[in-house]
Amino acid sequence: MRAATPHRAAVLSPPHLLVTPAILLIGGLYAFALLRVLWLSFSEPTLGFDNYRLLITNATIHRVAWTTLWICCVATAITVVLGYIIAYAMVHAAASERRLILFCVLLTFWLSVLVRTFAWIMLLRTGGLVNEALLALGLIDHPLALVRNSTGVIIGMVHVMSPLAILPLYAGLRGIDPSLMAAARGLGCSRVKSFFYVFLPLSKAGIAAATLLTFVFSLGFYVTPAILGGGRVLMIAEYIRVQFEQTMRWGLAAVLATALLATVFALLALASRAGDVQRLMGRGR
Repeated sequence: MRAATPHRAAVLSPPHLLVTPAILLIGGLYAFALLRVLWLSFSEPTLGFDNYRLLITNATIHRVAWTTLWICCVATAITVVLGYIIAYAMVHAAASERRLILFCVLLTFWLSVLVRTFAWIMLLRTGGLVNEALLALGLIDHPLALVRNSTGVIIGMVHVMSPLAILPLYAGLRGIDPSLMAAARGLGCSRVKSFFYVFLPLSKAGIAAATLLTFVFSLGFYVTPAILGGGRVLMIAEYIRVQFEQTMRWGLAAVLATALLATVFALLALASRAGDVQRLMGRGR
């Protein structure tokens, strides 16, 4: 009898067989949910493409989409810059300091988004700690409006998304050979020039991964914009909820959800064409 090939043995190994039913079940449930949403987008209230025409003709949808886009872009840019600074400090810190910074970064994953958002309300409100501190220092004459507007939403989003930027950036920066910076310094480059001409270009994969993760994640933000925005900053996720629960326009809500999902897939497709997705996510090194 002919022996099984290594490839066939790997495919038919017990671990693969054990997880196959779970994968099929979860995949089937996800597929059913997505197909149900897609069907609603065509069938509610009447069968046709009327809901999809609203994506082109409805001014409210355009305004919500523009608000979502610019807030996500600003929040992503700030998050990646701050995340790069923290990741750079982690790479060059001592082992004990690195563990402390990593613990503080991971601590945000252990706290509820709802709790963190309410904490920001207490900090940013008119009589909150931030305004009181600025008034005490004489930097401002009257309290700043930091909640119930886009400023508070961006601050909250940056805080929530920071780990999503720091971790891939840290993985990318940690893989850069320190001897390259030493070689650049030995050839006459200053610290600033060696950073911009050597270190920064080598960290492009980590920057791309952090940008992709944070931007895609920010597109579906709901809790933070809903609370810190106070109803004055309407992003796409909250607008979908309004259509489902208040106006009962399920077809329009399904169209918006489908468009949001298609946007995420398009971004991933563009990222895969621009570079290896596994390499962007820190694999394949």
